[in-house]
Amino acid sequence: MTNFWRRLKYYGFGFLLGMIFLVFFFQNRGCSWLPSNRVKNAVMDRLIVVSESTAADLKEKGISFDEVVQVLNDGDVDFGKSNKEGDDKVYLIEKDGLNYMFSLPYESFISEVFIGSDVNGLQTSKEGFGTIIHYPNDDNMVYPDSSALVTCQQQKLGLIAPKEILKLIKKTGKIDFKKCDLSKRPKPEQYIWFENKDGQLIGISAIWYKNKINITRFDDENGSVKCD
Repeated sequence: MTNFWRRLKYYGFGFLLGMIFLVFFFQNRGCSWLPSNRVKNAVMDRLIVVSESTAADLKEKGISFDEVVQVLNDGDVDFGKSNKEGDDKVYLIEKDGLNYMFSLPYESFISEVFIGSDVNGLQTSKEGFGTIIHYPNDDNMVYPDSSALVTCQQQKLGLIAPKEILKLIKKTGKIDFKKCDLSKRPKPEQYIWFENKDGQLIGISAIWYKNKINITRFDDENGSVKCD
C-alpha cells in the first residue's frame, strides 16, 4: 500500500509539472481548451478578411498579411478590451505593441481584421471588397446546395467539383462587403466573387453551415445564372 501511494505521489508531481510546461511554455501551440486559444481557433476556422482601408493601414505600418495571421499564433488576447457579448463579437489581440481586432459575427464564415483598440465603436465593412488572407485547413470546406436551381447553375457554369471551386476562390476570390448581409436570419449571407478558368467573373452567395461554406446561389456579371 505504501508503494501505491508513493507511485501516486510521483505521478501527481509529474502530471503537475507537465501541466505547467503545457500552459506556460506551449500555450500558443496547443491547449485548445484555454480561453485564449479557443478564441484564436474560432478565428482560424473562418476566412480571415482584410478590407481595402485596413490593407492600406497595414501597408503604411509595414505589416504583411502573413504577419497578421501570425498574431493568432503568438499574440495575447485581451478579454478586458474585447467585445464578448451579442451577435457581433470582436476580440482584441496584442502583439509587439500593436492591437489587432478580429470580428466574429454570428454564424458567419468571415472574420474581418482591423487595426486599433476601439472594439465598441467598430463597424464591419459595408462597402468595397475584402482580400482573403487565410483559409481553414479543409479541402472540403465548400459545398454547393443540393437544390435543383444550384445544381443546374453548376452545370451551366461547368463548376461541378467543390474542390475545384475552392481552388478558384483561393486563387482570385474577393469578399463583396456590399452584397453580404450579416443581419439576415436564421443564417447571415456572405458573398464572394472569383474568376473561373476562362477568366469569367462568378459570384456566389453562401451561408456558414456545420463549419462549411454552403453555396446557395451562383451569379455571373449579369445577375443570377438562369435555369429554364
